Amino acid sequence: MGLRTIKILLIVSAVSFLLFSAWFLFEFYIPAKIPSHAQPEKIFLEIEAGKGARAIAHQLREKRVIKKEWPFLLGYKILSTSKSLKAGEYAFLIPLSTREVLKTIVEGKVYLHPVTIPEGLTRREIADYLESQHFIHAGDFLEASSLTEIISSLDKEASNLEGYLFPETYYFPKGIPAEKIVSTLVSQFKSVFSEDWQKRAAEISMTPREVVILASLIEKETSIPEEKKLVSAVFHNRLRMGMKLDCDPTIIYALREKGIFKERLRTKDLKYDSPYNTYLNRGLPPGPISNPGRDSLEAALYPADEDYLYFVSRNDGSHHFSRSFREHQQAVIKYQKNR
Repeated sequence: MGLRTIKILLIVSAVSFLLFSAWFLFEFYIPAKIPSHAQPEKIFLEIEAGKGARAIAHQLREKRVIKKEWPFLLGYKILSTSKSLKAGEYAFLIPLSTREVLKTIVEGKVYLHPVTIPEGLTRREIADYLESQHFIHAGDFLEASSLTEIISSLDKEASNLEGYLFPETYYFPKGIPAEKIVSTLVSQFKSVFSEDWQKRAAEISMTPREVVILASLIEKETSIPEEKKLVSAVFHNRLRMGMKLDCDPTIIYALREKGIFKERLRTKDLKYDSPYNTYLNRGLPPGPISNPGRDSLEAALYPADEDYLYFVSRNDGSHHFSRSFREHQQAVIKYQKNR
C-alpha cells in the first residue's frame, strides 16, 4: 500500500470520525424539536431494579423519551460507565436531550409524588390513607409507627408514635419504605416543636408529651384556627381546677381503637370503661388521640387568657363558649333547638 493511499485512508478516517462525532454530539446533546404550538409532554417511566443499559435504552425509546438508543448507550459508555443506572420511577418532561435523560437516571432523580397528611388523623387513618395513595401497605406503616426510639428524646413514655406524625405536605418517591415515611413525619414534628416550645412547655409545667396530648384534643374539637386557643383555655382551666375534661373525641378514639364505634357517639358511650374516657377520668387521657397540626400545638402552649369552662357546638362548625354552667345550659338548649 502506497504512502498516498495511506494518507487518503487517514484523511477519510479522520473525516469520518469527525462526522460521526458531530452526529453523536447532535443526537446526544440536542433535544428533538417539537412544533411551536405543541405543549411539553410529561412521560412517566419506571425502571425496574436489575435492568441493563440496553434494556433501559429500549424502554426509553419505546416510551418516546429518546428517539434513538445508540446515543444513550454510547453516551453512557463514554461518560458514565463507572456509575450505575438507578432503578425507580421517573418523570421526563419532553423534549429532553439524551444527555439530560441519562444524567437523570445516573443520578437517580426519581419522581417525587406530593402527598398531604391532613391534620387530626390518627396513625391508623394515616396508614389507610397512604395505602389508598399506593405508597405503602397500611400494616407496614403501623408496624413502623410502633417503634418509639425515634421520639424518645422528647417522650420516653410513648407506646407508639401517635401524635408525632406531623401533618404536612411531603414529597415521596414510589416504593419508599414505611420506615422512611415515618421518620420523615417525626423529623418534621421535631423541627416544629422547637427548643423555644420545649421551654414554653416547662414554663406552664407541662411535658412535651402532655402538650401533644392536649393539642390532639384541641385538634379534634375544632377546625377553626381562631377557636383553638379558646378551646385550649377551657381545657387548661378545667385541668387547673381538677374538673373532668368531658371531651367527646377521647371516647370516640377509644371506641375506634377497639373497632366498636357506631358512626356517632351515643349516650351510653359516655360510660364506656376506658382510660381515654375523659367523662369518667380526670386529667388528660393516657396518650394523644390524633396527630395535631402546628396551630393546635401552639394553642396548647399558649391558651387564650380567658376564664371559659364550657363550650358547645353551634352546629355550623363553630362553638359557643361559656364561663358558668348555667350559661352553658342555656347555650346547649339554644343550639339543640336549632339542630
